[in-house]
Amino acid sequence: MKNLILVFVFLGLFSCSDYIDKPKNLIDQDVMAEVVAELVMNDQVNFMYQNRNMEAGTRFILKSHNIKPDDFVESFKYYVIKEEMEGIANDAQQILLKKDPKADQYVKDKLKKAELGMPQK
Repeated sequence: MKNLILVFVFLGLFSCSDYIDKPKNLIDQDVMAEVVAELVMNDQVNFMYQNRNMEAGTRFILKSHNIKPDDFVESFKYYVIKEEMEGIANDAQQILLKKDPKADQYVKDKLKKAELGMPQK
């Protein structure tokens, strides 16, 4: 009897292949990359103008893509758990580099200085 229970427990554990259910309103990976890129730009603006309301910019970005905040959070959690967020972040980085080609050279210079052990400014 104990062996039978043990078999059912192992079957139950290994039959579940997903740790998280797919959200009902999952945001497409391409759209998610665009939103992340815009959120990064919004964050930089808020860094430069520190007395500004970051929440308003975030709401505007989500609204411009017709995304509800809860859907964004659920999609973000889903992609992180499914280990797909790194690819989305790389796509977002490419979007940012296309919008500002000078940023590409800036990033390369920073990486080169880091490799050489030079102090960062």
